[in-house]
Amino acid sequence: MIQDIMNGINEHYWAPLFEYLKEHPDLIKTFPAFLIEQEQIVIYVGRTHLAIEYFGKEQTNKLPETKNVHVIHYDYAESKNNLFEEIVGFKFESTIGADFKLPLPPFSEDLVYPTNKGMDKLIELKWNWMAQDSIMSINGPGFFVEEGKFARIVNGRFFDADENGLKTRHIKWLDFLPLKSSNETEDSRELEVSLHNLHALVEFDANYIYPLPPKDDYKFNKLPQINRFLELIGNYKTSETDITSFLERPENKFILTMGTLSKEIYPQILCEWQSENKKSLKPDFFILRPNGFSDIVEFKLPYLKSKTVVGRHNRETFSAEINSYISQTRVYKEYFEDPNNRKWLEDKYGVRVRYPRRILVAGRRWDFSNDDWKSIIDDFRDIEIMTFDDLADGVVSQFYM
Repeated sequence: MIQDIMNGINEHYWAPLFEYLKEHPDLIKTFPAFLIEQEQIVIYVGRTHLAIEYFGKEQTNKLPETKNVHVIHYDYAESKNNLFEEIVGFKFESTIGADFKLPLPPFSEDLVYPTNKGMDKLIELKWNWMAQDSIMSINGPGFFVEEGKFARIVNGRFFDADENGLKTRHIKWLDFLPLKSSNETEDSRELEVSLHNLHALVEFDANYIYPLPPKDDYKFNKLPQINRFLELIGNYKTSETDITSFLERPENKFILTMGTLSKEIYPQILCEWQSENKKSLKPDFFILRPNGFSDIVEFKLPYLKSKTVVGRHNRETFSAEINSYISQTRVYKEYFEDPNNRKWLEDKYGVRVRYPRRILVAGRRWDFSNDDWKSIIDDFRDIEIMTFDDLADGVVSQFYM
């Protein structure tokens, strides 16, 4: 079914867009490159719409000679939440009423849309709301996509917050295509996706220039490092050491400080046990928080070997792979429960640690695209899971502020 849909999109949109760009080579350096040269495509299937989200670089110098499209899909047809909130990952509840939703406009560019908790956190962080042209919302309800209508989000930034801090969801490009279901049974259904809107947008999209920070802004000069980071995590041959070595370089440290809202990072500090004879520990990074204490960040690989959540309904649990990663950080908790270890670390390195959160960076956003894992992680004290996309988005979103 999904393969048939992809073939239809290729016939009516990707192939005509590719041919148009070949006929107008002056547009190749300015059109949104990820529309043709995709790092990943994620398909979300709802009751009334199919949504397609693009991941990849914004600009390129030439069209790809071959196309290797990586696709993953999620079925939200039976979800009680609307498709927009499922994709963004946040629930929007304004004082107008929890059930009140706005229709998503046909085209939204530079949309800045925080939940009320996200807005409070952004104000606390003193973000500069006037630094970039944008459509902002205050006390905004969630959106819904009107049945039978096409909608598109370009460079949308959505924010929420919890006890772990600010949460960022950056959508580069997301199209909602009208969908009709038929011949539904308990195990299957036939889908009919409307593609005429996409076909009509081929010329427009080829001429469209993706909104990036102004070139005269110093932050624009940081984008090449972000691109190198995305290229690094997009390579299956990349090792954990490759990632940590890249992030600890002086010119790249901003990625981790901005992505975790920290003041400084301390890589590869050797932690020796003071009261017990045990093997020394070496966390990937300590990150200095504004309160003067540090948390721990551990990096795993961007590409996971298995599904993140396994088990039957109401008995879901993390996969053995994720549980193994979490277990590997448990010794850090044990280490810092000893006041002698804490004092030794502060005296030797000037790093203050009390009850550190253990932040595990692993996988890509599409590996964690349902709510099950969020419920499971709540059972783990002082553990936070962040995807590599969450880290990158947290940096890039600040470039627009």
